[in-house]
This record gives sequence, C-alpha cells and structure tokens, in this order.
Amino acid sequence: MTPYDAPLLQPARPATPLADGFGRSVTYLRLSVTDRCDLRCVYCMAEHMTFLPKAEVLSLEELDRLASAFIGLGVKKLRITGGEPLVRKGVMGLLTGLSRHLRSGALDELTLTTNGTRLADFAPELAAIGMKRINVSLDTLKPDLFRTLTRGGDVAKVLAGIDAAQAAGLQVKINAVALRDDNAGELHELVAWAHGRGLDMTLIETMPLGEIEADRTDQFLSLEDVRREFASFWTLTDLPLSTGGPARYVHVAETGGRLGFITPMTHNFCEGCNRVRVTCTGTLHTCLGQDDATDLREVMRAGADDAALITAIRGGIDVKPKGHDFHIARSAAPAVARHMSTTGG
Repeated sequence: MTPYDAPLLQPARPATPLADGFGRSVTYLRLSVTDRCDLRCVYCMAEHMTFLPKAEVLSLEELDRLASAFIGLGVKKLRITGGEPLVRKGVMGLLTGLSRHLRSGALDELTLTTNGTRLADFAPELAAIGMKRINVSLDTLKPDLFRTLTRGGDVAKVLAGIDAAQAAGLQVKINAVALRDDNAGELHELVAWAHGRGLDMTLIETMPLGEIEADRTDQFLSLEDVRREFASFWTLTDLPLSTGGPARYVHVAETGGRLGFITPMTHNFCEGCNRVRVTCTGTLHTCLGQDDATDLREVMRAGADDAALITAIRGGIDVKPKGHDFHIARSAAPAVARHMSTTGG
C-alpha cells in the first residue's frame, strides 16, 4: 500500500461549511509544495534567495493529508503552486494521489500554476490524472526580455511546454504581470498571441510582497489604464465569468478571446474572497496581503488526530481578515515580508 492508498482524512461532507468570520465560504485552496524555483523573476524573489531546509518543508504525505482535510471541509478547487511546483521531487505521486478526490466527486477541480519550463515533460501525465486546466506564467515573448525578467530563463522552453500542454488536451491560461518599464508596450501583442492560440489571458498588477532589489513603485502599471488603452482599439465586453479566483473577465471581439484583469491595487476584490493559501511549510495564510498565520505543520507533527487538525484549520479560517492593505508608494515597505514564492501564488 502506498501513502496515497490509505484513507487519509476523507470524512463525510460536514453540515457546517468552512466559512470565515464575515460569512464568506472558503471553497478554494492554493497549496504550495515547494519554495524553490528554477527561475528568479525580478518581481517575485531576490536574485540570491535562501531556500528552506528540507526538514521545514512538508513531506508529500503531509501535503496529501492537509489537502485532503480541506477537501473534507468543503474545498472544491485545489490549485498546486510553488515556487515552481514541477521542481518538487515526487510531485506527480502527490498529484496522482490527490486525483482520487476528483474520481470520488469530492473535488471539482485539481489544477496547477507553473512557469512552464518543465511542462513539456509533465503535461501528458497531468492530463492522464484528470487535470483539465493549468495556468502558465509568461510576461513576454521576447527572448532577451524574458532572460532579463527571469534572470537567465529560456522562453523557448516555456513555449514548448505550452505546446505540449495543448497537445495533451489541457486548457491553458496565460498569466502576465504588467510591468510599466518592461512589457507595457507588448501587452496587447501578448494578448493577441494568446487568443490566436485559443488561450485565455490574465493580466496582474504587481503586488508589494517580499523584499526584492527592484522598486515596485517604478514598475507599477494600473490595469485600469491598460484597459482604457485596449478599449481604444478593441471592443471589450464584460463577462459574468468566475473561475474561482479574483480576475474580472472581458470578451475581446477582435481576437475572439477572454481577457482577465487582477487588480489588487486599483480595485480591491476582497468582498467575495473564497480563497486561502497554505505554504510548503504548512502555514495557513487566509489573506495574501496580511501577516495572519496558522501553523498547521506544528499541529500535524505534534501527533494531532484528524479532529484536532480540522479544529486548527477552522480556527485559522475564523480570523480571516476582511481585506488586504496593499498600496504602492515610494519607499513604502512591502505589505508582508514573505515573498510570493514562499506564499505560493
């Protein structure tokens, strides 16, 4: 019997849904499986990162147990993140194990956010376990700019990964961070390219997470301004579409595709937040922009049974903040000290 065959935390659906103190149901978990990444994107992490020792990172069995606990409490969408999740040794074993919740009907969607560099190797396996959609982070199609933004990455590997994912039948959504001094003039071309390949596209405002070398004030680009620019040459129609995340979608008539905007800085999306994040160290963060934290690793490693773990999860959810405190201002400290690569996307 493998660890994934064992009946880990699969209780009956609880009568009381998982909800925070403001009555918002929590149905979406973003679970980081590693803080490591094979790229060093300038807005995400420092160039010389200090990564966590192995002992502090949850084992694959602990990750499975934790995810299964949330699913037992009513989480219907599980997104695996990193760092870069596909660099985690044994990650396909974890994903294959978690896919049992798709087959049982307890989970509606198991998905992944990746930088795409290893996607060519993993795409067929991801599709085979029942994954339908993935997100790929890609801020530019220009090889030189990609190399600069990622501190040495090869955009050709990402494009090959996208090819492999589409060939395997996976739906791919492209995520791009809008950077005023780098890709602002290219964003419409990136959208047109994605739509031309049948890919959805989401643009994201840069967020003040973690100490990095760059000044985010200089790079911040309001997506309200981007939308106005797009509307000067494209026909944008708002869509009543939700994929479980914070993006607001429009249909672009000229390209025939869908375009999302994630605007934590210019439009607070907290009122309907249904998401929580668990880091690869087992820390529950109920808000991307607050320093709230519940140490679930300590609970598990202290020998807690399933009931005690569920109580700890509910306790963390109960104190979920009403919203974040993101703001961009010169010389302002990050809203939280942890890097996005640590938080898990």
